[in-house]
Amino acid sequence: MVSLGCPKALVDSERILTQLRTDGYRISPDYEGADVVLVNTCGFIDSARAESLDAIGEALDANGRVIVTGCMGVDEQEIRNLHPRVLAVTGPQQYEAVVSAVHRHAPPPVEHDPFTSLVPPQGIKLTPRHYAYLKISEGCNHKCTFCIIPSLRGKLVSRPVGDVMGEAERLAAAGVRELLVISQDTSAYGVDLKYRLDFWNGRPVKTRMKELCEALGSLGIWVRLHYVYPYRHVDEIIPMMADGRILPYLDVPFQHGSPQVLKAMKRPAAAENTLERIHRWREICPELAIRSTFIVGFPGETDRDFEVLLEFLQEAQLDRVGCFTYSPVEGARANSIEGAVPEAVKQERWNAFMQTQAEISSARLRRKIGTIQEVLVDETDEHGAIARSKADAPEIDGVVHIPDGQDLMPGMLIDVEIDGADEYDLTARFPD
Repeated sequence: MVSLGCPKALVDSERILTQLRTDGYRISPDYEGADVVLVNTCGFIDSARAESLDAIGEALDANGRVIVTGCMGVDEQEIRNLHPRVLAVTGPQQYEAVVSAVHRHAPPPVEHDPFTSLVPPQGIKLTPRHYAYLKISEGCNHKCTFCIIPSLRGKLVSRPVGDVMGEAERLAAAGVRELLVISQDTSAYGVDLKYRLDFWNGRPVKTRMKELCEALGSLGIWVRLHYVYPYRHVDEIIPMMADGRILPYLDVPFQHGSPQVLKAMKRPAAAENTLERIHRWREICPELAIRSTFIVGFPGETDRDFEVLLEFLQEAQLDRVGCFTYSPVEGARANSIEGAVPEAVKQERWNAFMQTQAEISSARLRRKIGTIQEVLVDETDEHGAIARSKADAPEIDGVVHIPDGQDLMPGMLIDVEIDGADEYDLTARFPD
């Protein structure tokens, strides 16, 4: 399995592999040992599509028997034009079609040993044992002009809260120390179900963000929220963070700071007083870490719009930030907006944005020097340990280096004293 794209696609890969493992298949660690290769593609932006096509070509060269699935699968003809030898192409969330294609081109064993084909209760996971992604919904109801996710994955479809909590409990029982809650819009969880009641451990629970967070917060493990839009009801989650029930961390895709650009993007919650909301959140939970992503060079973005964005950064003082230059995506409505920004100007703005945010991030990390932080160990070697604080999601945020941590084990939660910081990472030692 070659899994590309976002954590939501990774969860799709895990679900496919879990079903195939149940059917008696084994997973090969390399191309040479596989009877068939699955490539789960990403089709969100042009660079991701190119990477997906390259991955398909690599798998064909190395193995020759390739089944394609995922977001780019909606453009089957484009894939077959470049790679006509692929065995089958399916779109995102078409789990049954993928499994059927595997059955067709690499039939499962008639009999398989139940002792070697047992699937763990938590299913097959592609993440380290101590953390896992928990996908709570599919699709999105928004109509952002730069995004084609609704056309790829459809409208919002929330999982009943009892189903979500059942998976969360199985993961916790299997040794997962951190759950990363993901969806296209975590704040909208349950809207499509009209927040209907479901049951977990024999008690009624509403399928809604607040009740889900309360239930997850009772498991006694780290719970990290991703892709949270700054709607008013998110305010109800912040006290849970202040009380330590879920991590004081929010991944909020702001995308810009200029009202004019946000309007052109048709971003939900663009009319909210975002800066006021951020200040109020931090008054309730001073330890709150906020990460976000932004786009510079969106069609029609003026010099003044960009200045407003930099002013927004200075005022918001976000902890972790990613930035992309605008890239046209086939099928996105933003392609027809007038005022395309020249590539050179996009790059200049990106550089200025990243320099501004690096100074902010560096200053916020320096404030942690001398503090005691609980960290989760990710890996160790002869050079020490690499861990993450409550403010750091895996693979997208910074890390905490522990030079004397050779004897630590992945998955351990320990307290350390921060003794150094740079623009992105921290260093720490064991407290006296």
